[in-house]
Amino acid sequence: MKTYFLPVTALTLMGAAPAPQPMALRTTVEKLVSFGTRHTASTTTDPNHGIGAARNWVASEFEKLSTSCNHCITLDRPRAQFEGPRAPQGVIIEDVLAIQRGTGDPRHIVIVAGHIDSRNSDAMDATGEAPGANDDASGVALVMEAARILSKDRHKATIVYAVLSGEEQGLWGGKLLADTAKARGWNVAAMLNNDIVGNTKGQDGRIVADRVRVFSEGARAFEDLAATKLRRASGGEDDSSSRALAKRVEHVAVQQIGPVTSATRTSVEHRSFKSKGLWAFLVRRPDRFGRGGDHTPLLEAGYPAVRFTVGVENYDAQHQNPRIENGRVYGDTIDRMDFPYLSKVTALNIAVLRELAAAPGAPESVVLGGAVSTDTSVKWTAVKGATGYRIRWRPADRTAWESSRDVPAPATQAKLDGIIVDDTFVGVSALSADGAESLVTFGGLEPR
Repeated sequence: MKTYFLPVTALTLMGAAPAPQPMALRTTVEKLVSFGTRHTASTTTDPNHGIGAARNWVASEFEKLSTSCNHCITLDRPRAQFEGPRAPQGVIIEDVLAIQRGTGDPRHIVIVAGHIDSRNSDAMDATGEAPGANDDASGVALVMEAARILSKDRHKATIVYAVLSGEEQGLWGGKLLADTAKARGWNVAAMLNNDIVGNTKGQDGRIVADRVRVFSEGARAFEDLAATKLRRASGGEDDSSSRALAKRVEHVAVQQIGPVTSATRTSVEHRSFKSKGLWAFLVRRPDRFGRGGDHTPLLEAGYPAVRFTVGVENYDAQHQNPRIENGRVYGDTIDRMDFPYLSKVTALNIAVLRELAAAPGAPESVVLGGAVSTDTSVKWTAVKGATGYRIRWRPADRTAWESSRDVPAPATQAKLDGIIVDDTFVGVSALSADGAESLVTFGGLEPR
């Protein structure tokens, strides 16, 4: 039995929601650039310059937004001191978190994030010009626009709009966010990290305005050797929670264009999907080759997290002093950005957040049985707030779920008659009363 599931609530909400506005995104980026530099170690006392002024401005915008939505958002600014090679004397890292409380389990959290700090050619230069338009005022603008749109509705999960500091010095804002989540007992269902999401012209002059890359880990950063061996033995290398999140992004992109046609079949075979003129291209590694971002500390803490980044990068516009040298233009300036493109990336983030904020959390674990049998048994942990569960399966040579069966709560086990576990991958998701579906938890061997 093959099913192609589209949550009714998610579809309805996506259709009714206002679209992200390119001009609003541009206005936010312009304001952030106006602070001159947002280097992590720049001034925190000047009211018009440096990272302190930038963070205060973002916080004030979230406060205005909260007033307009009847105080649906609370502001939190966790702080901690970090030191490392790029801050040998230590520096205070402060994140700006706008928290929209959900109507369900208060510990059930989805996060959308970008980093506010910027840098130029010298990672230690805390005073020189560092506009950071694309890296990462684009991500901050996306987070703020997502808050503006999503705060118009109520959601079951709590949504955290996270503006992080210290990314360029050592991913410290992400570490502070992960530590905050652990200390508060958050069950983070997903973290969407948006870092460099606003340009379409690459280093070689190519224009790539029709895709966004989504990076996800396979082997899990936080798993110990025993857990890694168990995943390997179960065949779950492509089904970590981070990879499940990336596949949900892919699924939402498909929703936005409708059924796949022959014209898009080649791209489908390469796991790329067009979303209102934007392809969601899944890269099966945690980040760009040899590099990292603020989702990395979340992965290390065991939370599902992915990174959104433009389809093609311009390295002359990253970590460079603004200048012209031998006719070559350097600098991360606003004129290099494509705001209609950024609005599409924002829309995709919002659609994913809506789906996950409407659903329960994913089952913590799924255990399969059926060795030397023609049937497969499935057991999973109960999920608070779930009214049912969806068992999904696929042939072991495929990457996308193809078949499913729904089981009402409070059941936490089922049997798949005639399904041979040797040839099949199985997972389980949790369902809300109106059909919203969590991420899929991959089924494997029971830990010994």
